[in-house]
Amino acid sequence: MRLQLFLSHNGVCSRREAMEKIQAGHVQVNGSLVTEPSWEVDPFKDTVEVEGRLIAKKEYISILLNKPAGTITTTEDEHADKTVMDLLPEEFQHLKPVGRLDKDTEGLLLLTNDGDLAYRLTHPKFLVDKTYIVLIDGVLSPEQQKRLEKGIPIEDRTTAPAKVKILRCAKHQTDFEITIHEGRKRQIRLMLEALGHKVEYLKRIRQGALSLGNLPAGKWRRLLPAEIERIKASGRP
Repeated sequence: MRLQLFLSHNGVCSRREAMEKIQAGHVQVNGSLVTEPSWEVDPFKDTVEVEGRLIAKKEYISILLNKPAGTITTTEDEHADKTVMDLLPEEFQHLKPVGRLDKDTEGLLLLTNDGDLAYRLTHPKFLVDKTYIVLIDGVLSPEQQKRLEKGIPIEDRTTAPAKVKILRCAKHQTDFEITIHEGRKRQIRLMLEALGHKVEYLKRIRQGALSLGNLPAGKWRRLLPAEIERIKASGRP
């Protein structure tokens, strides 16, 4: 992690203030003066001091939750019957959801206090793929599939190209997977609505290097160190 980010992530000051403190010669790493904000530090091995004060490494916690339908993706809402925070124990109530799933959408939702991890999963420049299982009424025709894959005009802007894989096509319903990298509000529902279909079921099963697997609805697990490393190493820019 860059020294500038280490200071801001561990509550010392803002990123801009961290850069100023480092360049002004107020920061030492392993007892040596460092004036380069991009200097790489290992939070688990290196000791960092600011103006003689030892900076303790903040404990980062990342939770993968299988969000059930009917829960709101928010940390607090006095009008909500149930939020995703109601599914987590007390010691994880300080975590923040990474992105959103609407009330009726199920599946993979990450909650974390690691700002760098959240940034790499949500910033548009990283083009993080998100895969969903979708059930719609009616038959998704080959022509409509091509339109989804090419991009659908919604809210005065055309969506980026998507990947579509048909799983089952019956007389009155179609199951398929769709992969997108955008994060516009209710995007998949609006895309299908533009084609004349109603989404009857929607579940996110993958986000970047993360996979929901067989985690039951309403349950959670902590991310493995290897999963975190894959996310932080997979940024394209």
